[in-house]
Amino acid sequence: MKLTDNVLRSFRVAKVFRENSDKINCFDFSPNGETVISSSDDDSIVLYDCQEGKPKRTLYSKKYGVDLIRYTHAANTVVYSSNKIDDTIRYLSLHDNKYIRYFPGHTKRVVALSMSPVDDTFISGSLDKTIRLWDLRSPNCQGLMHLQGKPVCSFDPEGLIFAAGVNSEMVKLYDLRSFDKGPFATFKMQYDRTCEWTGLKFSNDGKLILISTNGGFIRLIDAFKGAILHTFGGYNNSKAVTLEASFTPDSQFIMIGSEDGKIHVWNGESGMKVAVLDGKHTGPITCLQFNPKFMTFASACSNMAFWLPTIDD
Repeated sequence: MKLTDNVLRSFRVAKVFRENSDKINCFDFSPNGETVISSSDDDSIVLYDCQEGKPKRTLYSKKYGVDLIRYTHAANTVVYSSNKIDDTIRYLSLHDNKYIRYFPGHTKRVVALSMSPVDDTFISGSLDKTIRLWDLRSPNCQGLMHLQGKPVCSFDPEGLIFAAGVNSEMVKLYDLRSFDKGPFATFKMQYDRTCEWTGLKFSNDGKLILISTNGGFIRLIDAFKGAILHTFGGYNNSKAVTLEASFTPDSQFIMIGSEDGKIHVWNGESGMKVAVLDGKHTGPITCLQFNPKFMTFASACSNMAFWLPTIDD
């Protein structure tokens, strides 16, 4: 089944889970699309089975809290950042609920965490104005970059380069093998003092970069030239909430939630809005991602919703 405007318009909430007593901070689908893992301000990590559509188990990180969470390539392991005590990143085995390794170094909150799509490398960006490069096999930081402001960062789909959004006004591209030589490309955007950049993602075809903000718009830029292709707005975000924006796996569509529980979807090529879907969420939709392998997506406030299309195209 191919994603089209009509298929997207037909998506409805198939299941709602109320496993959390506080907002969901982050979730991540496993690379095979079979499970999704979430982190919440209630200090819990909830694992869901996407095929059966039910929660599988809940783990707790009471002492450190849990903020950003990402699957690694090994089955049943995740890395996550904390929102209590310290800013060490933790590598957790879900299988036996034991820490495999700690990654100390950041001195302020971690605001970006991206796993390499191809190997055991990951990067983290922090309010301490650094991006750190790590290898899951070693507790020592493999590389450190000092920046001029708050960074958001992400790997490209081939794991060869990573992009850093700095100070909400420029995107810098680095070659992973020689990032100490500095960026090989810098794209300067017009600074908008009404909002901050909160995230940066590549499309799966590697051609586009999506910049999310805590304002009322998101930006789509050309990953090679840095030109702004589209600015998408018209969704509600009056309280400067960090709303996650995402690509669909075919790189064709861009979606974001809003503070009033609706999901807005645009066609990346034409820039036209193709759908507004009502998720009946009780709070702002802070997390939104499409499943990498199956025709389903998830959205979250303090509830988690799984969506399915209602037509077969």
